[in-house]
Amino acid sequence: MAAGFKTAEPLEYHRSFLKENCRSDGRELGEFRPTTLNISSISTADGSALVKIGNTTVICGIKAELTMPPSDAPNKGYMVPNVDLPPLCSSKFRPGPPGEQAQAASQFIADVIESSDLINMEELCIEKSKLCWVLYCDIMCLDYDGNLLDACIIVLLAALKNAQLSEVTINKETDLAEVDIQKKKPLKINRLPVGSSFAVFDDSIIIVDPTAEEESLSTALLTVVTDEEDRLCAVHKPGGTSLSGEKLQHCINRAITRNKEISKLVGKVIESTKTAK
Repeated sequence: MAAGFKTAEPLEYHRSFLKENCRSDGRELGEFRPTTLNISSISTADGSALVKIGNTTVICGIKAELTMPPSDAPNKGYMVPNVDLPPLCSSKFRPGPPGEQAQAASQFIADVIESSDLINMEELCIEKSKLCWVLYCDIMCLDYDGNLLDACIIVLLAALKNAQLSEVTINKETDLAEVDIQKKKPLKINRLPVGSSFAVFDDSIIIVDPTAEEESLSTALLTVVTDEEDRLCAVHKPGGTSLSGEKLQHCINRAITRNKEISKLVGKVIESTKTAK
């Protein structure tokens, strides 16, 4: 009976739970799904990680390449994030060029990298106007069940903390780069931005970490990114109903708590791999 009701009237089905201050999967309104993290998932990448938030599974591989610095920032390296949503992760995505959601996610990640001061780009420069590192951050969703942006930020952060760059010097005589792959050093991460996503139901009820079904039935979606010093790095709200200042502050407070939880998880996983070595 419940399965038939859910199929015929999905919104009413979810409302029947929300009235009781809980959700159809048994969670409270402000409860995230279990989050697990694994690093060094891709042996051929310079840094990698895999994260699961509930069923949503995202993997990130980082490839570092040498290139010329951009002309408008000759003393800086740069990062190129790319989010891929292949058909294998959900039937809602089609083969071919990146869709609107994948492009929006890639742009959002690029904005978070810039606004949060995640990495000092000057440290990626080897010689001004001549040589720098470019970090290609390929993020792929393997299983899509909502809350993609939170998973993308966590997996990128963990992959960057796992990344190692080879030592590079410029030979003064030949003016060519010499790479010592035996000597590697980790990236210096300045900030720890973490996202918290929310869905709004009936313009008033706010739930955290929405599933794909909850996202499709909501009247608005919101992602708040804060760093470890409780600073607001980004707010992403693609349309939908408006939120009062009070409700927005509630979301920011929840995001600050979530940052502490994820920072602890990332630190624990990084530390455990060091111990294992």
